[in-house]
Formats: sequence, structure tokens, C-alpha cells
Amino acid sequence: MKTEDNTTQKLSNNSFAPAVQPVAATTIITDDAEILSGETSIPTQGENMPAFHARPRNVAGPLPVVLVVQEIFGVHEHIRDICRRLAREGYLAVAPELYFRQGDAADYNDIPTLLKELVSKVPDSQVLADLDHVANWASRHEGDMRNMAITGFCWGGRITWLYAAHNPQLKAAVAWYGKLVGEKTMKQQKQPVDIAVDLNAPVLGLYGAKDDGIPLDTVDTMRQALRAANAHAEIIVYPDAGHAFNADYRPSYHAESATDGWQRMLAWFAQHGVVAKA
Repeated sequence: MKTEDNTTQKLSNNSFAPAVQPVAATTIITDDAEILSGETSIPTQGENMPAFHARPRNVAGPLPVVLVVQEIFGVHEHIRDICRRLAREGYLAVAPELYFRQGDAADYNDIPTLLKELVSKVPDSQVLADLDHVANWASRHEGDMRNMAITGFCWGGRITWLYAAHNPQLKAAVAWYGKLVGEKTMKQQKQPVDIAVDLNAPVLGLYGAKDDGIPLDTVDTMRQALRAANAHAEIIVYPDAGHAFNADYRPSYHAESATDGWQRMLAWFAQHGVVAKA
């Protein structure tokens, strides 16, 4: 496995969700010498939610905040590393365990069972309220709530769209290959296409043209909804990428698209005022 400075580093497979092992040789592990990171507990709705956080080591607060929303696999090593990467850019990044009431993604060895027995049982309303409490926690730990963004991947990409219509304090959002349309249920009462008119923050959507789970016609449907709502949003589609193209620990990883998406994300944050200290 490679760190960002191209040195080799061993990492236990136990750090990754069992449903996606073995991890790929392209896995990126960020050197943490310049950051402070670790586990914490965030009070929310009468319970304590586990979370991972990271921040730059030698930069005084208040810091711009990025809420990091997990894939279906929970807050495993890839999501923790996303937080470390953001910390190296000067952000306070926080990734909460948003399934914690319903179960632990680490208990599942295959994706279909994980989706059926855990992910499908997590209500959107619960997730959005928990993210509000994460924002409150950040405000009490040197986070600058005037400079708050959100980013999420896969399951978290969909949540990112929803949260951009939920929290009026949010300044920017970047959704990576999050589902845009779909069936409505008691736990998922709205899809991103339904809330285009309600967006409080500008959203950048990053998608792959070869994503079998998010067909291009659904991306076009979302674009039409955004245009009709005159929403401040942009969707980029990478022609050679499939689903989870930023997931460097999986065979789906497409380095060129992932690198470009990361730079676009940072530029989107900066463009909308969520700027790290120099």
C-alpha cells in the first residue's frame, strides 16, 4: 500500500470493512505526522455516537469544517484517510458512525447482506439530525461554523445532497457518486431529485459515466431538476470512471478521475468560502 509520498506502509485488513476485502495495492494511506487525529464520541439525540476526526497539528483554530459522510461500509480506513487528507489541507474533518444505532458494518462480510440487514434500516431523518449534532460538536472543538462544508461517498453522496437542503449554515457540498433518484420509503422519504428546489448550499456532484448503479439518464434527470429550480449546483461526469472511482482500496479506483475530483472538491470549497488557513 502506498502513502501520499509514495513510501510503502503495511496496514491490517482489519482496518477495512470485511465486505470489501482484500484491499487493492492502490490503497493510499496518508502520513499523519502533520495532523492530529483520533476517535471521539459525539452526544446526539440522547446517545453517544462514535466518530473519527482529524485536524492540522500546528494550525490554531478556528478551523474550517468538513463533515465527511461514509460509504455503505461505515467509517473504515478509507473514510478515516479521507479525513486525514482533508486535515493536511487545513480542515477540521469529522466522520461520524451514522449506522451506530442499527449496527456495525464491520459485522458483515458481503455487500447484499450489509445493504439488506443494516443500511436499509437507517432513516434519513435520523442521519440528518445526527449530522447537525456533529456540526455542534465541531463548533465546540475549534471549528468555524461560518465555514462549514460536507462531502460524502456512495451512500454518503446521496446524504450530502439531502444535507445541503437541510442545514442553512452549510456553505458548500460535494457529493461523490451518490444515488439521485429512486423509490421512496418510510426511511427514505425523499431522493436528491426531490430536493433540488430546496438546496441551501451550492453542490458539486461527481459521477462516473460507467456507473451501472447510477445510470446517465438519472444524472440527466437531476440536471433538469436543478435547472428548473435555478439551483446553484454542478455535476461532473467522468467518461472513463465507474462507481466508487475514488475508492483507492477497491478495483473500481480510477486514479485520473479521483485526482481531478479531489482538486475540484477543494476548489469548490474555496470558491464558496470554506477556506483553510494558509
